[in-house]
Parts: sequence; C-alpha cells; structure tokens
Amino acid sequence: MNQVEAAHTVIETITRMAQEQRPLMLRVVPEEGATFWTHYPKKDARDANCQSRWYYHVHAPGMRDADEHGHFHLFLHRTQLPDGLEPKVWPPQGEEAKAHVTHLVGLSINTQGIPRAWFTVNRFVTNEFLFPAEVMIEHLPDFNVDHTKEDDLVNCFVTAMVALYRGEIAELLRERDAKQAELEAEHGEKAYEKASGIEVLSQMPIDLDKKLGSLDLG
Repeated sequence: MNQVEAAHTVIETITRMAQEQRPLMLRVVPEEGATFWTHYPKKDARDANCQSRWYYHVHAPGMRDADEHGHFHLFLHRTQLPDGLEPKVWPPQGEEAKAHVTHLVGLSINTQGIPRAWFTVNRFVTNEFLFPAEVMIEHLPDFNVDHTKEDDLVNCFVTAMVALYRGEIAELLRERDAKQAELEAEHGEKAYEKASGIEVLSQMPIDLDKKLGSLDLG
C-alpha cells in the first residue's frame, strides 16, 4: 500500500465510523467501558495471513494524557523477519517467551476516536524480542492487520495509518535506539528492563488533517 492509497483508506474508514456513529474505541472495547490495562481483544488481534498483530488498552486516569482514551500497540511477528536473524535483546524467557513478537510502534487515540500521537516503548513494556531500528524500518511495509477477527474498519485503519506514516515511524524508531543507547550507557543490561524507570522512548504528535493536506490525493 503506497502513501496515497493509505491516505484514502484512512479517510474512508474514519468517515464510515462517523456515518455509523460508532467511533473507533466502541469497536474495540465493551460498550460499558474498558477495564484499565486489559488487552482488547484478550489474545490480541492477529492477522490470519502474516501474523502481524495489535491490541488496544486504556491506562488508568493519572497515567495517561488527559485527552487520550487509549492506545494501540502494533507488532510484527518474528516469522516476518529473515530466518536466523538474532534479536538485539531477548526476553528473559528466551525462546520460551509467550509471544514471539517485536514491537513496531504505539498509536495513541483521543477521546473522539482520532489518532493523536505515535510513540515507541522500552523492551520490557511488551516483553518483545527487540530488533534494531533499521531492521524494523526495512520491514515496515510488511505490517498488515487487515485480516484479523476484529472489526474490519479498525483493522484497515491501523494498517493504513502505518503505511501513511512510514517515514515518521522510521524516525521514531531511530530516536528509540538513540535513547536506548543513552540508557544502556547509564544502566547497562537493565536499560531494557523495568529497572531503567523509562517506558516511552520517543513520541510524536499526529496532525492528521495536516498530513492528509500535504499529499496530492487526486
């Protein structure tokens, strides 16, 4: 999916959500509201074709920005990377880790269901198999969650947002690695664990109208 195709998909999915009067969060969490920290869906939304995945969750008040409802965590599966490629940092469980995924980026959503920010997180937050930024950047086009069992509009919206913002996500991943290097110099191996005290490594606000307006959409 190229950037223009992605832009049209983002516009279409947001428009259809509005027409159906069901904003994004009501397509992901129960109507009675989300339980803080719970993954929606419970076992993640997994693409049937490529195993890319997402989950959405909501932080408790005081542990999220005032205008944030919740956020997506987006992942590639290790099988989407070259065979034999060694992670830079492994989960403590090694090959016995529950999910063989690598975290791509987080997507924060405001209380109206509109994307508000991208961010990256430290390894321990999602217990990922951590790969260097340049590996993740090379495989950004492989992220696709169009074929999970969850809401089709949400799936297509998430896939398209990553395609629309590949350049920005690439920069966030590079910033993530630079911040991680600083933490490693200070904390050693603990830089990638909760003991570092740092969860978010890079972030960028989203101005979707400005982004769409910068493109020639024909």
